[in-house]
Amino acid sequence: MRTLLALLVTVASMVPMAPQVPARPAPFAPLQAWVDAFNSRDPQRITGQYADDAIFWGTTAKAIATTHEGLWAYFKDAAQRPDTRVTIDSVQLREYGDLVIAGGAYTFADVKDGVASNLRPARFTFVFRREGDRWRIVEHHSSRVPE
Repeated sequence: MRTLLALLVTVASMVPMAPQVPARPAPFAPLQAWVDAFNSRDPQRITGQYADDAIFWGTTAKAIATTHEGLWAYFKDAAQRPDTRVTIDSVQLREYGDLVIAGGAYTFADVKDGVASNLRPARFTFVFRREGDRWRIVEHHSSRVPE
């Protein structure tokens, strides 16, 4: 019996262990920070999520934004649509050192008195870069889901 137990312990110690995945709050906190900023409808808070060198291709943008001014032009009137909200439907994360790529689906809606209307499903890709102790968006593409 001791021999069998010793054999089992030896064999078990030879089986490779799965690599440890670093703990990350779910959902990815920087993505949730963008959602919270977007839902605040405060253009300064929204654009503050983006790095100075960010590239942004908005869901309804007619051109790609490659400057902070371009980002501001896209989000400056957010407060004029106070009921617009976004919710994350699904997300896949890939981490590469100081970069995290988040791809998935979200839904834009007008929410009044807790009731969502005018649902607009879209898909997204965000690239976040760690800058010191903060994650900033360096790339964001959003497009409507075709009907």
